[in-house]
Amino acid sequence: MTVFNTNYSYTKRAIDSVLTQDFQDFELIIIDDGSQETDRDALMQYVEKHEAKIVYIRHSNRGQSASINRGVLYSLGEFITIIDSDDAYKPNHLSACLRAVNTVDLICSTTETIVDTIDDYYVPDKNDQTKLIHLDDAILFGTLFGLKKVFTSISFKSGFAADADFYEKATNLFRVKKVDLRTYIYHRNIPNSICANIKKANSMSS
Repeated sequence: MTVFNTNYSYTKRAIDSVLTQDFQDFELIIIDDGSQETDRDALMQYVEKHEAKIVYIRHSNRGQSASINRGVLYSLGEFITIIDSDDAYKPNHLSACLRAVNTVDLICSTTETIVDTIDDYYVPDKNDQTKLIHLDDAILFGTLFGLKKVFTSISFKSGFAADADFYEKATNLFRVKKVDLRTYIYHRNIPNSICANIKKANSMSS
C-alpha cells in the first residue's frame, strides 16, 4: 500500500480490510510516499498496534510506481498484491485471488466499484486519454495479484497507466489472465484522483 496525503479515515479503512481477511498469512507493507498533509501521528499509532502484520516505510515523494517498486523489494511473501490507500478488500479477497491464480503466474480482476454517477465507471483510455473505457476493460494496480517473480522481473514505470503497462509486459513473459472476482472495492467517488483530474481537464478543453 502506498500512501500520499491520503485522508487517514480512508487509509484506516483500507488497512482494516486487509487485517480482517479470512486468509491471514500475509504481511502488509505501507510505503509513505513523502506525505505532508496526512495525519501521520494517527497512522503511526495505528500501525504500531498491528506491527506484527504491518511494516511501515517512509521516503521522499517519488510517485506511486517508485513506491510500489520499493515495497516489492521489501516483500518476503511468495505472492504480491497491491491495495490503494483509499480502496478496500472484501473479507475473502486474498483467498479468492489465491484460488484464481492457481494455474497462472499473475491475475488481474474486476472490481466492485463505488461511484457517485454512471460516468465514474469510465476512465481515460491509456492509448488516447481523450477517450473513455469501462473499468471492466481496464487494468488497475489494486487488482494485480501474482507470484513475486513477476513483480521482481518487471518494474512499474512512472506516469499514467503504469498498471496497464505492467500487465502488458507480463503477458509476454508469464502466464496471465483476467478474472471476474469483484472482491476488490474500488472507490471511484474520491475527488482529485488521477483519473478524475484527467477527465476534468478533458471536459474543460473540449
